[in-house]
Amino acid sequence: MHMKDRFPMPNCYYPMKLLGLELVEVCEAAAVASACWIGRGKKYEADDAATSAMRQLLNRLPMKGTVVIGEGELDEAPMLYIGEVLGTGNGPALDIAVDPLEGTSLVADGQDNAISVIAMAPRGCLLHAPDMYMEKLAVGPDARGCIDLNRSIVDNARAVAAALCKPIEEVTVAIQKRERHDAAIEALREAGAKVMTFQEGDVSVAVAPAVPGSAVDMFYSIGGAPEGVVSAVALRCLGGDMQARLMPQDRVEADRCRRMGIEDHRVILALEDLVRSDDCLFAATGITESPMLQRARRQGDKWLTHSMLALGRKKQMYFLKNLLARRK
Repeated sequence: MHMKDRFPMPNCYYPMKLLGLELVEVCEAAAVASACWIGRGKKYEADDAATSAMRQLLNRLPMKGTVVIGEGELDEAPMLYIGEVLGTGNGPALDIAVDPLEGTSLVADGQDNAISVIAMAPRGCLLHAPDMYMEKLAVGPDARGCIDLNRSIVDNARAVAAALCKPIEEVTVAIQKRERHDAAIEALREAGAKVMTFQEGDVSVAVAPAVPGSAVDMFYSIGGAPEGVVSAVALRCLGGDMQARLMPQDRVEADRCRRMGIEDHRVILALEDLVRSDDCLFAATGITESPMLQRARRQGDKWLTHSMLALGRKKQMYFLKNLLARRK
């Protein structure tokens, strides 16, 4: 059975663009709240500040939102937990994927790739990905349709090179620097491709191939499944492509896959399996520097923020800079 048969489509269309600017404001508030903790070595305090700011504003939005990807289960996270209902209760029924601070350690250590991010889609349209490993492969619009997780990483890089009309020597692949990726990194470099490694914060890097002007042509990682769904929303909004495959590490995680309706966890999930509607949106604000967004900068008693808003139905992308006072 195809994944699309397991998730019902919404009965009505709601113009998601109406929520877009409000979501940017939510991400800005979370980014500024956590930016005060950059380099201070206190990742929990930074995450708490971002989460508190995001939750406060989300509850003011005209929607019936349910967190399907959040900070953890109710007993693990006091705020923005999976299953939490957000909004005023008046408005569209939505699935919400949030990460108030994607890259807590990055902020604590003052490193790149930390962002505040939100993704939304109509109720039932986001894969409720469990917190486990997921193999992820992503490209931008010009390479859409040419990737296949059943092929080797090198064959995929060659396919992307052909789609982009350039030699593999000019293809840049972003991969998280982990021992589990050593073989893929070595194979790519032996084939002539360039590899850009990063430590953490794979949402901003996964989305980068679909952002014009980015130096990243392809993204590959075995990392968190929740981050994979958040990235998939942005890629669908931007016309990019993604394939993914859940990688349970034990029987407990395999059982969680089956409870989701995925009997064979080896099945490849297409972008349309991860995000089942074009009526989706993605908003993010930079906290530290990333391939996609500039860092939040203090200017006197205000903060200069750099955000992105992507709208799925029209495949539109906006970058916004804003000078704002920190919320009390």
